[in-house]
Amino acid sequence: MLYRQKVEPCCTCCAHARPISSEAAVCLKRGIVALGGCCRKFSYDPLKRVPEAPRALIKKEHDPGEFEL
Repeated sequence: MLYRQKVEPCCTCCAHARPISSEAAVCLKRGIVALGGCCRKFSYDPLKRVPEAPRALIKKEHDPGEFEL
């Protein structure tokens, strides 16, 4: 599964909020709010989601015999 089913409400992913700095946003419903905050008017916007960094691959030495038929 690529995405979590339940999204924690926060202003960074809300359709009503527009970021103005790294710590604040302008909400169409509430005015200037903190990006980590949330309210009852939260509406999830999937296009504002920032994906997590991919996990690093674990490099393992392979035996050449593993590739023989």
